[in-house]
Formats: sequence, C-alpha cells, structure tokens
Amino acid sequence: MTGLGIFNKERFSREDIVELLSLKGDGLQALYDTALEVKARHVGRKVYFRGLIEYSNHCSKNCYYCGIRCGNKNHVRYTLTEEEVLEAAMYAYNNRFASIVIQSGEQTSSHFTSTIESLLKEIRTLTHSELHVTLSLGEQTEDTYRRWYSAGAQRYLLRIEVSNPELYRRLHPSDRHHNYTDRLEKLYLLRKTGYMVGTGVMIGLPFQTLEDLADDLIFFREFDVDMVGMGPYIEHEETPLYQYRDQLLPLNERLELSLKMVAILRIMMKDINIAATTAMQTIDPRGRERALLAGANVMMPNLTPLKYKQEYLLYKNKPGTEDDAERTKEVMEQNILAAGDEIGYGEWGDPRHFERRVKSEK
Repeated sequence: MTGLGIFNKERFSREDIVELLSLKGDGLQALYDTALEVKARHVGRKVYFRGLIEYSNHCSKNCYYCGIRCGNKNHVRYTLTEEEVLEAAMYAYNNRFASIVIQSGEQTSSHFTSTIESLLKEIRTLTHSELHVTLSLGEQTEDTYRRWYSAGAQRYLLRIEVSNPELYRRLHPSDRHHNYTDRLEKLYLLRKTGYMVGTGVMIGLPFQTLEDLADDLIFFREFDVDMVGMGPYIEHEETPLYQYRDQLLPLNERLELSLKMVAILRIMMKDINIAATTAMQTIDPRGRERALLAGANVMMPNLTPLKYKQEYLLYKNKPGTEDDAERTKEVMEQNILAAGDEIGYGEWGDPRHFERRVKSEK
C-alpha cells in the first residue's frame, strides 16, 4: 500500500498521480477520506445546483465517441423553443438553484449565436440578473464568446476530453473541424474574455493509459482551471469507437477510476468546483453520491423538457430520461443529503479558485 504521506505532498508528480490512480483497499479509502477533508476545509460541504438545459442535439462535430455526432443518421434532432428554454430557466430560478447550464451540440451559425445571445439577455431580465449562466456550446470565435459574455453568461465549460494530442487524434476525424490545437486555443480565449473557465475529460477510453489520466490532471493544474466536469466513458453502439468495446475496463472499474480522478484533483486543486456527473450514476445509482464523498461539490439536475431527454444521449442508458424536473430535483437532494452534504440553495457557488486567480492577476 502507498505510504499515506504522499497525500501531504505540496505538489504531485506524474509518478505520484499514477501511483494514486493504482490504489486499492485501505489506501483507496484513505484517498477518498483525504479528499473529503480537503473539500470540507477549502470549499465547505455545500453542493451547488446547476440546472441543465440541453438546448439542441444538432452538432457539426463527428467525434468518434459521441451519440449525437453529425454522422449518426439514426438520431432524431431537436432544438428547444425560446419559450421552453425560458420556462426551464424560470423553474431553476423559482426553485432557488441560482445557476443553470445551457448545453448544446456544437453549432457556429450566426443564427445560433444571435439566438443564444437573445436568450441570455432575456434570462438576465426575467431573473433580475440573479440567475448565473454557464454555457457549454463548444468552439466559437472570440467575438461570439464576447457577445455571450456581455449578454450575461458568467461561466463556460469546454471539455478538452483528453489532454494527449495523439490520443485526441485517435478519437476524432482528421479534418479542420477536429483540431486539438484549436480547441486548446479556445480555452485561452475564454480565459481572456473573462469567463470562469471549466473543462474536463473522459475516463476509461480505449487506448487510454494511467499516464494519460495523470497528464489530464496536470493539464488542469497547469491551465489553472476554475471548474472541472469529468466522468467515465460509456460506449454508444452508434459510434465508431464502439468497435473497441472489448478493450474497455469493466464499467465498475471505470467508475472507480473516475472517483479516484475526482479525489486526486480535489487534493491537487483545493478550491475549484468539481461536478458529480450523470455518467457516474449511469454505472451506479449511488455514483453521484460517491463522487460527493470523493470531493465533488456541484450537481446538475436536468431541466430539459421530458419529451426531448431521450434524444440527448451522448452515451447509452443515461439515467433520468424519464424523470421530470421535480423528480430529478428530489433524487439529487436525496443524493446530497445521503452524502452528508447540504444544498447551497440561492447561492451562485462560484469557484473560490476564480476569485483567488483574478486577484492574483491584478
């Protein structure tokens, strides 16, 4: 078993992280316990809701792992109406979530840009600027990022998916729409614009090693990210990557590896926001609860209208697709209380890391 003194290191090396990702038994529980202590000390035991609105499953990208990739011709495509988006936003506001996430497949048309801008302004007006908005809308131009920021978005999540450029190329087509350097550049543009910046990775992919995952955590640290959303890779039968399913770790091992990633990251970056993601619950009904106990402090109740939930399937067997917003909220409240945490109702829950980072840059 790893000497427990490793948890007290000022800065983990790549070798340290690989060693921690290999923990089992008592050493693994010590990792989770340490991460929970760090969470309690640096960000508290409050969990913040981000009401998730899956705006559209139209996507210009053709990523080999994703169920809504443009090459999947079996998918029924949809886009929410303005009224549906605003209704979901007002549900979040009236239930004191204090924050929402607007997520979509990647689109770059002028119509898409203007529509999101208009929605942001309307949400800001209707909620008296009291509802914070995170966008997860993919790669855009600097001008688009600035327009959305000016219209009222405060946070932006752009998952790098993998920090290893070679692995990135194996998971995407080799064309101008799927370029690792471009995606990385967008993260810097978001930082430059003023957003609280989030990213994330998939865990347990084909061809992925523990060293790759260690590098992912180091990438978060070196970029000085404010927020992270990451979880286990779950295969989708209508994707090219499905052919490698026999090479994957069993689902329970992918979940355990994801929980280790959450715990190690919490120890490495003590005051960022870390999400307990839906994919974790796909594998284990207690998956999100376990993530909270490993250091996560954000959850995202899905507020997408029920009739669309079955069509936003990045992976198969996504939980909650038959639950309305009220039932989704109830389940997550139970998860949080079962973990011994409390819900930060009416609080934005902005990452403390962002506040500290901005002060240090002045």
